[in-house]
Amino acid sequence: MLKLEELKELITLIDQSSIDEFDYETEGEKVSLRKLKEEVVQVTQQAPQQVMNAPQAPVAPAQQEQQTAPAPVPEAAAKNYDYEITSLMVGTFYSKPNPDSEDFIKVGDRVEKETVVCIVEAMKLFNEITADVTGEIVEVLAENGELVEYGQPLFRVKAN
Repeated sequence: MLKLEELKELITLIDQSSIDEFDYETEGEKVSLRKLKEEVVQVTQQAPQQVMNAPQAPVAPAQQEQQTAPAPVPEAAAKNYDYEITSLMVGTFYSKPNPDSEDFIKVGDRVEKETVVCIVEAMKLFNEITADVTGEIVEVLAENGELVEYGQPLFRVKAN
């Protein structure tokens, strides 16, 4: 039987490779891994674009450029964190242990290295993600039920 760590390593290797599908069978156990097609990934990235397509009053071309250009952010204000908690695998992000519970953590909560901050479900396995740092959560970057990628930042932490 594959251990959880072996399965995580396998998912990471498949995710970083050019392999799209992987099937493994031994002693009556079968593991099937499939990468999500780019089309699915684009769906999650299209959500912010829908907000931008909201009806707006017509504006002159010069004004459109000013509105779409990102506002300069002072570097000190842009980075108010020391550490990002990232997803260890491709899967579905869950901010709470079950639908009726409170979120594991929210902005302003203090976390320790062993604090469970979320669950990422991959292949029907629910993997608890721990903070791995002591500090304060300053930003939650993923929505409950959102598909997350390997290495995608989920939380930002001001370590102390």
